Amino acid sequence: MRKAIPFFLTLGVVASLAACVPGDSTTAEPSADCAPTASGSASEAVSASGDFGTKPTIEINFPTDVSETERSVAIKGDGDQVAVEGAVANVYFTLYSGATGEELSATSYDEAGIAPLPVDAEQFLVGIVKTIQCSTAGSRVVGVIPPDESFADESARLELGVEADDDIVFVADVISVDAPADPALPRADGDDQPADDGFPTVELDDDGRPTITIPSTDPPAELGVAVLKQGDGATVEENSDVTVHYVGMNWTTGEIFDESWARGTPSNFNTGQVVSGFKTALEGQKVGSQIIAVLPPSEGYGEAGAPDVGISGTDTLVFVVDILGIG
Repeated sequence: MRKAIPFFLTLGVVASLAACVPGDSTTAEPSADCAPTASGSASEAVSASGDFGTKPTIEINFPTDVSETERSVAIKGDGDQVAVEGAVANVYFTLYSGATGEELSATSYDEAGIAPLPVDAEQFLVGIVKTIQCSTAGSRVVGVIPPDESFADESARLELGVEADDDIVFVADVISVDAPADPALPRADGDDQPADDGFPTVELDDDGRPTITIPSTDPPAELGVAVLKQGDGATVEENSDVTVHYVGMNWTTGEIFDESWARGTPSNFNTGQVVSGFKTALEGQKVGSQIIAVLPPSEGYGEAGAPDVGISGTDTLVFVVDILGIG
């Protein structure tokens, strides 16, 4: 899959579907802290065999037809981390059509393919949230998801080849779980810097969450990076593991396409996993800094764009990033 910021790690390359011998499936028991979505005949009929952490071999009794999401556990993990509401589940996943059984999308099953999925139905697809919620680290979960709890955005459905009346089948290996963030969001604490001409303006609310205003001019043709707050922490070296808050906006449309602030928890990733302009903007900066970066298409998603979130091959991207930590 192409390099991407964390949100885009949730959609991967298309590969072939392999048949398998049906296996046993169990349903997680409710706990005092979390009540998992119930299993059903459709989710129990999905076989997802193979070792945890490797791409499973799947057999689906298609076409599926459910009225609400059904969830079963193919492998029950024994980790202490639980994907409660507000947490972030870090997963490998594969997505299938419930109508045909065909694979639609998948992450790579390696460190670069880990997808951080917020356990928050206001921020992510309801059916996927219902599938991963209450899962423990080390679990493989299967969700059969009806249209009403999957893609509300028609363009996203069409991009993946999902018809309006089709269920989707979501199979995820929960690698780890990040606990819900504290109510007070972390933020860059560096010294304010003078605004640079030609960049979008940035205003912060009381929690440090930025609002970006795009100027009424054509976007620059070259990558631009400016420091809004200068931190004095450690320097982000090449291919560093970083913890950041960020918001990404499309200069052309003025629409936000991804935002960790909205999820309520910072994102963790390696700078070697992101698009070239985002990597360049982060490396060399200091922890505690807030930066703004303007990425022309050649430094972002190129001519292909990212149509699943409304980015065309000619769109310039704007990021505002709080650099919170390294490692």
